[in-house]
Amino acid sequence: MSASGGTKAIVAALSANLAIAVAKFVAFLFSGSSSMLAESVHSLADSGNQGLLLLGGKRAKRQATPEHPFGYGRERYIYAFLVSIVLFSVGGMFAIYEGYEKIKHPHEIEHWYWPVGVLVFAIIAEAFSFRTAIKESNPLRGKQSWSQFVRRAKAPELPVVLLEDLGALVGLILALGGVGLALATGDGVWDGIGTLCIGVLLIVIAIVLAAETKSLLLGESAGLDEVRKIEAALVDGDTVTRVIHMRTLHLGPEELLVAAKLAVQHDDTAAEVAAAINAAEARIREAVPIARAIYLEPDIYDEAAAAKGTNPAMPPSPDASPR
Repeated sequence: MSASGGTKAIVAALSANLAIAVAKFVAFLFSGSSSMLAESVHSLADSGNQGLLLLGGKRAKRQATPEHPFGYGRERYIYAFLVSIVLFSVGGMFAIYEGYEKIKHPHEIEHWYWPVGVLVFAIIAEAFSFRTAIKESNPLRGKQSWSQFVRRAKAPELPVVLLEDLGALVGLILALGGVGLALATGDGVWDGIGTLCIGVLLIVIAIVLAAETKSLLLGESAGLDEVRKIEAALVDGDTVTRVIHMRTLHLGPEELLVAAKLAVQHDDTAAEVAAAINAAEARIREAVPIARAIYLEPDIYDEAAAAKGTNPAMPPSPDASPR
């Protein structure tokens, strides 16, 4: 699966959120709706988050240095993790605080047409942004479910935008429900309850994002398909007879480290082994182009040692590892 950063989806979300944040804040000033204030802060936080994703993508492209010999690809994971922190603190906690204050000190919503009109506009704009994110994700998602795509994607940007847009749409519906009930009953408490629900929703999404991004920061292996392709590329059936064990690690969404111990014929010359190793590297790069750092070690396979467990086999499938 390609690890495209989904720049088009990020820009679409950023444009929509900036426009929506301004509109929501204006509606809050005219109506006094706490749901509108919480939603305006939410949209402002989302705008900052998209800015962080763009910044992370730009910084990740820096060339490797002696101090960072494998480059800066993981910066994209770091900035995606910062997004979850911003969403939790600025979006979720502020909304819960504002909702609590509104329930404690309720007041009627004034000029109802402002919040209702802005919420309808915001739902349309967020739906467009969400549609763009879905369209950008579908080629990468393949046959995976949306849950599997979010859990297994190595590029964090599209899952982040998808979850943010989904949360924004649900939050807008909650805000519209809170404002509608407050207008229908004349009780501003409903506006505060809607705001509390928005805060809880944002915190849940932030926790999901933090958990998924933490796994990427810790270091994930290649996907199952890539592992199989690499293993097939390593063995030529002549000099390289089998893979004794192999480890893979994502240095970034588009950079993969491959380290493997290969079984070679015991009577091959050093020149033959070196040629076989070079050929195996070339086959790996052709099969999995994102394999940038490849370290291969030749060895003599010992069945007795392997049976005793001193000659480790391939690690479990990446799909079996917990997230």
